[in-house]
Amino acid sequence: MNALAAVAAVAIIVSAFCWVASLVTKDTSWVDRLWSIAPVAYVWVFAGFAGFTDVRLIVMAVLVTLWGARLTFNFARKGGYSGVEDYRWAVLRARMSPPVFQVFNLFFIVIYQNLMLVLITLPAFTVLENPRTLGVPDAVVAILFLLFLWGETVADQQQWNFHRMKAAAVSRGEQPAQRFLTTGLFRFSRHPNFFFEQAQWWMIAAFGIIAAGTIPWTVIGAVLLTLLFIGSTIFTESITRSKYPEYSDYRSRTSMIIPWFPRRETRAEVPADG
Repeated sequence: MNALAAVAAVAIIVSAFCWVASLVTKDTSWVDRLWSIAPVAYVWVFAGFAGFTDVRLIVMAVLVTLWGARLTFNFARKGGYSGVEDYRWAVLRARMSPPVFQVFNLFFIVIYQNLMLVLITLPAFTVLENPRTLGVPDAVVAILFLLFLWGETVADQQQWNFHRMKAAAVSRGEQPAQRFLTTGLFRFSRHPNFFFEQAQWWMIAAFGIIAAGTIPWTVIGAVLLTLLFIGSTIFTESITRSKYPEYSDYRSRTSMIIPWFPRRETRAEVPADG
């Protein structure tokens, strides 16, 4: 069995588990719970097929492990492993008939998303197939990855702090000063954590580009991940706007994903967030 077949075999087992678990528990968030774990395993499988001797693959595996550990921690502290389903799936379930939702569950939530988790790690396969000595470009990419990892950590912590303060105010019977986060990194992007998440996987794709000496087909994972995040963001924001009418003001002055200077306000600001 080659490395690609081994990763595919693991992905099929993971997908089958997610599908069966979603039917048994009536909870479709099983892929979410494995999102930060499966890619780590896949990259280490590729490193293992190189005998753990390819330095570039080891660097990639360590970086992805750091990504996975941070994301797992953040997901766990928000109750992601406590059996709470992603609210977006509940919204979609309410909009679809049960048979249609189960088709969506199988083909998009389970199969497509698990395929995505394989695709974003395939630059490691390119590196496995094109062993080269580590160089300065690799160091630059690794440093950028760590900077993006730090950025996502800061964004998630800011969001965590905000929601804890908001929950505390509600528990005291008070009206929160803001209903969604608009300060810190969220002043420059409505979803800075999404930006840094995608940027890290583009750095993983960059390792494959360096190894191949050209743009290999395995960058498709980073491309599809970006498209997935854009679609998910649009859907998430449609829900947010229905809850908070003032969110439209925030949208009008703040970049959706890529951090940028906020546009000048044209009217008095209304407290808000996300």
